[in-house]
Amino acid sequence: MSRALPRLIAPAALLATALALAHCGGSSRQQKIANSGSNVQPIVVNSGPAGNYANGLFTDITVCVPSTSDCEKISGVLVDTGSYGRLLSSAGGGALTLSLPPQTDSNGNSIGECGEFVSGLTWGRVATADVQIADEKASGLPVQIIDPTFASVPAGCQHTGAPEQDTLELLGANGILGIGPFIQDCGGACALPGNNPGNPGLYFSCVSSSCQVTSVPIAKQLANPVGFFASDNNGVIVELPAVSAATPSVSGSLVFGIGTRSNNDLKGESVFPINSNAEFTTTFQGQSYPAFIDSGSNGLFFLDSKTSSIPLCPDTSSFYRPTQPASVTATTSSNGATDTVNFTVNNADTLFSSRSAFVFPGLAGPNAGKFDWGLPFFFGRNVFTAIEARSTPAGSGPFWAF
Repeated sequence: MSRALPRLIAPAALLATALALAHCGGSSRQQKIANSGSNVQPIVVNSGPAGNYANGLFTDITVCVPSTSDCEKISGVLVDTGSYGRLLSSAGGGALTLSLPPQTDSNGNSIGECGEFVSGLTWGRVATADVQIADEKASGLPVQIIDPTFASVPAGCQHTGAPEQDTLELLGANGILGIGPFIQDCGGACALPGNNPGNPGLYFSCVSSSCQVTSVPIAKQLANPVGFFASDNNGVIVELPAVSAATPSVSGSLVFGIGTRSNNDLKGESVFPINSNAEFTTTFQGQSYPAFIDSGSNGLFFLDSKTSSIPLCPDTSSFYRPTQPASVTATTSSNGATDTVNFTVNNADTLFSSRSAFVFPGLAGPNAGKFDWGLPFFFGRNVFTAIEARSTPAGSGPFWAF
């Protein structure tokens, strides 16, 4: 599937400097959490390897030099249904020490990749790795190596004005496990010549510290590892328990495949087909918004037109702080499927003294133009992400189901 523009992910690494607590309810259909199986990987919501992450979903992966036994286990990797594979190098304080083979162009120049998000950007070279999660393996996977010692960040990688997140302290993770609904991060647009206006400028050819936008074939773009598993390769399920109050950590499971085994069946969940930007529709306060589901966003981000009911924190514009608990309802819809989600946004000030808590059910803040169902949406739900063009019992992806 061709995607003309990179998907910009809403705030993904907002740390616990200002917090707003909300509680999701209403439409939650808590299913049993799978805790065993060769396609099941443990996940945990906690403060992350830097000890400063609010609502960060993490896991461990094993990374190897392709076709060798030269491997290392990387812990503290952010599980993100809205991103692609990135590993923080040891130069940035990350856990990766392996020398993975770099990707180069036809002239032998290193290929750099720019990952732009609302909250920041990652920059580094593209390399190739074998990636193992649970008993599943993706071989020869293109990944970004985030490295502050790589070539200088080109101006073309800074059009959002977002700051670099190229150290452990800034990124809050040792890497990102991208398990979204698409196989590659860009598609046909990034395979266009670098000087073509249709190329969004995610990939660069670098000579020393000078980098220019370049063309990268689809097969060499950052990729979703699930799409390259030998089996269970049509999607994933993020399974987390309901969370009723702020707590230091909570554990769940990442299950690979949809309808491929007895532990990953759809059980009456509503299925929401999505467009090429991974969006469906959310209607809130009478207004319809393009919406997406993103485990890498640490809160529910939406625009409240009734600011008297959900005002912002006085010391930050990142999160809401109502004077009284605000009960809120939104409706999700796509292709005839609808679902109602009820949640309550509470005053953030009562949480600021809770220095040991890093899990917040329903953390919420403003986001104009789009409705971001971030990690709090996952609490108490089994959330399915079906990969584009892959068959499932509910039809071919891409879709969300919950």
